[in-house]
Amino acid sequence: MSRRLSLPDTASVAIPGADGRMHAPSALRNAEAICAVIRERGPAAGRALEIASGTGEHAVRIAACQPGLDWQPSDIDADRRASIDAWTAHAGLPNIRPAIALDACAPGWGAVQDGYDLIFASNILHLVSVDEAQTLIREAARALAPAGVLMIYGPFRRGDRFASEGDATFHTSLVAQDSAIGYKSAEEVEGWMRAAGLVAEPPAEMPANNLTVVARKPAAP
Repeated sequence: MSRRLSLPDTASVAIPGADGRMHAPSALRNAEAICAVIRERGPAAGRALEIASGTGEHAVRIAACQPGLDWQPSDIDADRRASIDAWTAHAGLPNIRPAIALDACAPGWGAVQDGYDLIFASNILHLVSVDEAQTLIREAARALAPAGVLMIYGPFRRGDRFASEGDATFHTSLVAQDSAIGYKSAEEVEGWMRAAGLVAEPPAEMPANNLTVVARKPAAP
């Protein structure tokens, strides 16, 4: 995802820190809930890829609460990757790898970054087009190991409805900046997951009207 929009702190805002660690206000609010859903619905051990890791705050918190996961953060932006690595160095956790450059909305990466037991993304689908979202899901499905889990956290429509007036307003502001982006419905995302060969599971309700959409790759025969 290469576009840079003028977004509120509910999206991808990052505040620079003196030691290279950027801070995202939304990450402080939702990290505990995200850790809980990964603990409950994801694997306890194995290789994990985080798409669009942003500042790196989620990476260190999830790696701390799930020490059995070998956490691979990624981001398309070099400044964000530097922040991720700064957070990793500060946390001193043994189960986080250096951040890698990855454009998850570009085709082909799933054949290179493969064999993951968990792929996690947060707050990205409403910031990309339908084609880019479908590419992300299709490539993630390829990158999953058998029985691997794909989790996508963020704001979604429920059918044609928004969960709140604030969500509807935010969607409108996104579309005003780029008509190709905006909220996707949980149901259409689950359909894209099934089209990619995954088995969609019931989404997890999250704070602030968000969801974590979950799908699993079938186990090997």
